[in-house]
Amino acid sequence: MITKTLAMLTLFFGPLVMINIGLVANPWLLFMLYIISGIGMAGIGMGIMHDAIHGSYSKSQKVNNYLGYTMNLIGANATVWKIQHNVLHHSYTNIDGADDDINAPFFLRFSPHAKKNGLHRFQHLYIWFFYGLSTISWVTAKDFIRLVRYRNMGFLDKENEFRNELIKIISWKLLYYSYALIIPMLMVPLAPWIIILAFLSMHVVTGLLISIVFQVAHIMPSTKFPLPNEDGFVLGDWSTHQLATTTNFSPNSRFFSWLIGGLNYQIEHHLLPNICHVHYKKLSNIVAETAREYGMPYNTKRTFVGAIMDHIGVLRKLGKMQSVSTK
Repeated sequence: MITKTLAMLTLFFGPLVMINIGLVANPWLLFMLYIISGIGMAGIGMGIMHDAIHGSYSKSQKVNNYLGYTMNLIGANATVWKIQHNVLHHSYTNIDGADDDINAPFFLRFSPHAKKNGLHRFQHLYIWFFYGLSTISWVTAKDFIRLVRYRNMGFLDKENEFRNELIKIISWKLLYYSYALIIPMLMVPLAPWIIILAFLSMHVVTGLLISIVFQVAHIMPSTKFPLPNEDGFVLGDWSTHQLATTTNFSPNSRFFSWLIGGLNYQIEHHLLPNICHVHYKKLSNIVAETAREYGMPYNTKRTFVGAIMDHIGVLRKLGKMQSVSTK
């Protein structure tokens, strides 16, 4: 984890340092450096902050808290992510209206229970554009929108907690935009629109990588989209719910797993989110065997490409099928 942390932070900040000190004057080099930084940004999101905010990076809560701030360093917000991901996504996986990972704007449909419109029949074609824009939306408006919504949902209810978090979000975002965009515009002898496009290319890379990795784990042919029941927002019991709504992919590629923070073992992560992802591969054998023993689902795809193709198929199907009644 320490090696990965140093590698991903260097991959993200190294190119930005070169840009900020004025060593870049060629547009192609500028784009290349921003894209490399985008890969590092995705690596920080999937391989550092994800474990840290789950409290699974280290046995020390202080270490987890400090490394959780890497989320803020890449322009997002650790507090908002913790509510969105740790609380809502992990508690109510694939439940329309409760899991914020599948709550989408009107032009996207990630659940058979979501309202359908005519645009959805093409979503498997245009989804990639919006996946690419996901992180730029995240670091501009989405954190503020979610902060307000989460307060209205009953989170952030301590005295001045909402105000203090809002101040933190604004401060961290000012810092991020300063070194990721404003200083480069001052230091790089190129037209501002070129620098802005290069900055956006960084986010397109990050957005695509993060969105695809997270979405193919849940929006798949084999995963379920359960409805709330009288016992709560779960399918049967909590463990069965996680197994039924989650899919692993590319389990045999050690390098790929290292690169994406073990998120190809989503089943193990959802069942054991407090365990560091470096243990998922070994744990997967135990989990798979136990699932078979008790006749429980254990969804897995052999390759990442195969998982993406299945994900496209589900998006196409959701774009055509009518809404399933929520009653």
